[in-house]
Amino acid sequence: MTTERTPDSNVAVERQRPPTTADEPTTLEAWLDFYRDTLALKCEGLGEEQLRTASAPPSALTLLGLVQHLTEVERAWFRRVLAGEDAASVYPSTGGQHDEGFALLDEVSAEQAMTAWREEIAVAKRNCANHTLDTTAMFHGAEVSLRWIYTHMIAEYARHDGHADLLRERIDGETGV
Repeated sequence: MTTERTPDSNVAVERQRPPTTADEPTTLEAWLDFYRDTLALKCEGLGEEQLRTASAPPSALTLLGLVQHLTEVERAWFRRVLAGEDAASVYPSTGGQHDEGFALLDEVSAEQAMTAWREEIAVAKRNCANHTLDTTAMFHGAEVSLRWIYTHMIAEYARHDGHADLLRERIDGETGV
C-alpha cells in the first residue's frame, strides 16, 4: 500500500496497488478501487472553489463534476443494471447523452458530493459481493456480465482520472499519482 499526501492536505489518502497474482474477481475489484482512490487523490487538499473550477477552457469540466458524474455511473451500473433497483438519479441531467452529474448545483457542496460518491461505492461493493463475475443483467436489450461491468467501470474511471489529472494540474500545478 502506498500512502500519498497532497501538499494542501493533512489527511493522507491511501491507495493500494492492485495485486499482480490474484484471482480474477480480486484483480478486477482492486483495479476499480485503485482508480476510485486516484480520483480521491486528485481532489484531496482542494477547497470548494477549486473543486468547482473549470480549469481547462473552453471545457466546463470540473473535478466536482467528475465526482458527481461517477456517483451517477456507480449508481447506474451497480444498482440499476446489476441489482435491478429503481434508483433515481442523484444529480439532474443537463440534457445530453451520458452527461449525468457534470452540471454543478449551488445547493450541493463538495463535501456532500464526496459523501454521496463514497456511499454509492459502498452500495456497489455490497451489490457485487452478492454476485459472481458470470452473473448477467440486461442493459439496453443485451445481457452484460458483472465481469463486463467491472471492465467498463475500470475504463470509465481511468478515462476520467486522466481528465482529473489535467484539471488538477491547471488548478495548482500538482501532477502525478
